[in-house]
Amino acid sequence: MVHGEAWTLKEFFTYPNEYIYWTIQIVMYPFMTGLVAGAFVLSSLYHVFGVTQLKGIARFSLVFSFALLPVAMLPLMLHLQQPQRGIEVMMTPHFTSAIAAFGIVFSTYGMIVASELWFVYRKHFVENALKLREIDDRNLSEHLWHLLYTVLSLGTTDISHEALEADERAVKKLAAAGIPVACFLHGYAGFIFGSVKANALWMTPLMPVIFICSAVVSGIALCILTYIITMEIRKFLAQRRHREHPELPSPDELKSAELHVVTMTTKYLVMFLVAAITLELLDLIFRGYTAMKSWDILRSVIYERDFVNIFVIQYGLGNLLPFIIFLTPGLTIRRALAGTSLVLLGVFMMRWNVVIGGQAFSSSLSGFMHYVLPVWPDSMETYKEGLMGALTVAIVPFCLFYLLNKVMPVFKDTH
Repeated sequence: MVHGEAWTLKEFFTYPNEYIYWTIQIVMYPFMTGLVAGAFVLSSLYHVFGVTQLKGIARFSLVFSFALLPVAMLPLMLHLQQPQRGIEVMMTPHFTSAIAAFGIVFSTYGMIVASELWFVYRKHFVENALKLREIDDRNLSEHLWHLLYTVLSLGTTDISHEALEADERAVKKLAAAGIPVACFLHGYAGFIFGSVKANALWMTPLMPVIFICSAVVSGIALCILTYIITMEIRKFLAQRRHREHPELPSPDELKSAELHVVTMTTKYLVMFLVAAITLELLDLIFRGYTAMKSWDILRSVIYERDFVNIFVIQYGLGNLLPFIIFLTPGLTIRRALAGTSLVLLGVFMMRWNVVIGGQAFSSSLSGFMHYVLPVWPDSMETYKEGLMGALTVAIVPFCLFYLLNKVMPVFKDTH
């Protein structure tokens, strides 16, 4: 069976070799890389621009960005027919193609985020390494933790005031350098689509800019959503432990801190959301105004076949409704939770409409193809290119974030 034949339905005149080759994994790929870039930009609002109100969520989003980073390549690895050759992009990077340049950008961004995390949590690593070193009869668990923190401290033990100030300056420089790299990391995904001359829906110079703006929106929304869920879990645990350990934060204190951080972060989310909506509508209006040769079939796809996906789900539920939710006075945690969930839905549908919608019409401009998402896999191919494969990609970052939080606690003051 030809790759794509199992989930492609054809209508009217299409060429025999035309199928939906880029499936939900290629939708997840720009979606996940966008989350990486957006989470890092959110953390940089505090480290670079000094927005002190975002201090609590800045450290949270930085660790979460690092947890998302390894998953950025996972959709491509699942989609490749020969995944063992995917490492060649990292081993032989060059700038002759957008995909090949990914190796340089991804490696550079990974080193910047890892270095920034080390400077942020260096005091934590040194303190734990010294504390565990003082224990004479360490058990196996304490031996492993001591070894881990000793390796992470990289042999440094200086946690004086001057050394910590130097760490802060290094964090600010790395965050400033990481912003353009993070934008380029996701902007090149839009560059790949925008440079495909054979596809009328993708060929637009605005595609990289649209991808970057929507990436920042999705990253901030996911950080807010995850922050709310994590804080709710902390409040639930605090209710059980506060009586036994009064020194721990009370549930009321956690609730007040959570609402303050969420309210401030949603203001920046609305700003980037307005920019993303403006660019997407500008691109749509420009296409209709120029009315190129392929506009007839594009109009039938945008305004007829994908009308619900584009105007109802993406723009209505994913953009307009969250915009109203965030601008209505008296924002609550539940409304913020609903609004950020809808924003993520809108960004995902934007990726879906670009990737799947761009393949919906035939190169003959006289036929259409439909992607039938494999829900329950009956083979490895339908698992990787179906709902289960997408859920696997979505779950892995949260597992990595849980493990990273054990080593680098995001809710503990480091400086």
